[in-house]
Amino acid sequence: MRRSFQLGRSRSKPAPWQHAGMGPTGPVELRAARPDEAEELTALAMRSKAHWGYDAAFLDACRDELALRREDVVGRRTVVAERGGRVLGLATLEGEPPEGELGLLFVEPDAIGGGVGRRLYRHVLQEAGRLGFRRVRIEADPHAEGFYLAMGAERRGETAGGLRALPLLVAWPIRPEPPWSAAWGAGGPAVRVGNVAEFNGQFGGGVRGPDHYSCLAAFCGPRPRMVVLPERVADWWVRDVAAVLGWGEVETHSGLAADGRISAAILARPGLLRRLAREGAPVLPWGRTAAFEAIRPSPPGALEAVARYESKRRAHELFSALAPAHPGIVVPDQRPAGSARALARELRGGARVVLKTEYGVGGSGTLVVAPDGRRTRRLARRWARGGVLVEEYVEGAGPYRDPTFDAVIDESGAVHPVGVGLMDVDGTSYQGVTVGPGTLPEALAETAAAFGTAVGRALAGDGYRGWYDVDFVTDRAGRLAPTEINLRLTGPAVAFNVQAALDRVRGGAHLVRTIDRVPLGARLPSRALRDHVARVSGACRAAGATLLVTIPTAAFDLVPYLGVALAARTPDALDAAERIVRAAGAELGGMFADLPCGRDAGRAARR
Repeated sequence: MRRSFQLGRSRSKPAPWQHAGMGPTGPVELRAARPDEAEELTALAMRSKAHWGYDAAFLDACRDELALRREDVVGRRTVVAERGGRVLGLATLEGEPPEGELGLLFVEPDAIGGGVGRRLYRHVLQEAGRLGFRRVRIEADPHAEGFYLAMGAERRGETAGGLRALPLLVAWPIRPEPPWSAAWGAGGPAVRVGNVAEFNGQFGGGVRGPDHYSCLAAFCGPRPRMVVLPERVADWWVRDVAAVLGWGEVETHSGLAADGRISAAILARPGLLRRLAREGAPVLPWGRTAAFEAIRPSPPGALEAVARYESKRRAHELFSALAPAHPGIVVPDQRPAGSARALARELRGGARVVLKTEYGVGGSGTLVVAPDGRRTRRLARRWARGGVLVEEYVEGAGPYRDPTFDAVIDESGAVHPVGVGLMDVDGTSYQGVTVGPGTLPEALAETAAAFGTAVGRALAGDGYRGWYDVDFVTDRAGRLAPTEINLRLTGPAVAFNVQAALDRVRGGAHLVRTIDRVPLGARLPSRALRDHVARVSGACRAAGATLLVTIPTAAFDLVPYLGVALAARTPDALDAAERIVRAAGAELGGMFADLPCGRDAGRAARR
């Protein structure tokens, strides 16, 4: 394998325009190198190598390794970066799929630190993804190792032989943007509005103040241009998340609606309303509501479809109609209970059943009931008041009990599958999800995707446009039983979007796990909370994982917690990061256990 030496960012020699306080004179453009440039590009590589202070003898020994020959320019997939006609850098992608090599990456000394190396590096990884490479090997100059690590490569040891041992790294190609991402965000930055409480409140009970889940809206798309949230979030949270996911600057409006009525709060702020209209970007709420129509109207029929299929009764009817065409799908029996007396008879029938109100999110309005004569009458009276559905309980066990499928329906009505995930469900309460390669067995994932896509086509036919998911449970025979449809953004939507963002920034295919409630054990001031998150993030990085705080506002509740997303390339690293995060939260509680306030918080947590 060809040995190569790469040049990274210089910390000691800024570019001349940085010294002078001037910006670059124009954009950096990338193009394919020409064979007649081989000699010029070789000279550039030598100048770049010499920048690190190597002596003449060492540079002379490197000459053959750095030479780019005329006949190799095309075969080594050479690309150059130039500004205003001046060549500033070059890079090569060598080898054939599935394993490639970043052969050369060099930047003119006076352009180091100006972003040229980053552009070239990302181009190589994007090209590798387009061509089907799975990994890209890098034999890095010791001075460049920090650059590659900062760009997301991982160290795998050192090379043997040659002039000297070199850091050996592996980088992951950047795959093309998934079709669902372009369909959801219209291919560019969007305004994201966290109207979770407003969405949930339209199905009974009214809006009951802001919902911590609103923070999750910030994550659902390629890049937010603006985030609008009912509860106040700290500036550091947005900056830290943006830095990891490659968002850049994000305009944030938070603390707008203490009562959770975010649409009314936006309408009461003419300046903000004008900004939303002037941006010209898609305005994507958590879910469609009548209140939000005045801000950005839905396509015809979309709002009616939300009301229809958020209903567990109507969703069940759709499942029953579609299931015969899908082997591996079984639909549990469901029926209305009628009166309290009729429900009591159902509950005395000797079988475990699931009680469902017609509407409910995140497990609310759902209860698994085992035969228990002592509770039957009381349960029947309480649940029969608003009408209740009695559904057959699907017996099952094993590691794949609660799959989910997410997809996007675009403006034309086409369904774009997002993926399948494995939910963590405690009883009937959603706790989080894991998505990524190998999360579910292939056959199970294909069955869920095929049925979920068929559901999406039916939703599209009834006018729905936007994000949706279908949740399942598996029975003892490994068949999938669909349980509900969610016509809105979802907890799994956050995991899929975080995965896409990290794949976009760092390449490869990440595993992502979201945990919606990690107990903290103690409330901390905002700065102390950030310090805590920074320490835990560092521990996760050491374990090979990335930590993102997804729900920061709950950290200030009486019984505080955080929502988090963890990302890694291996299941072991993901599990290790979860242990780190949970242990760190528990340790906070231990610090205050001997104080009266600590004992009070513990009692509140148990309640």
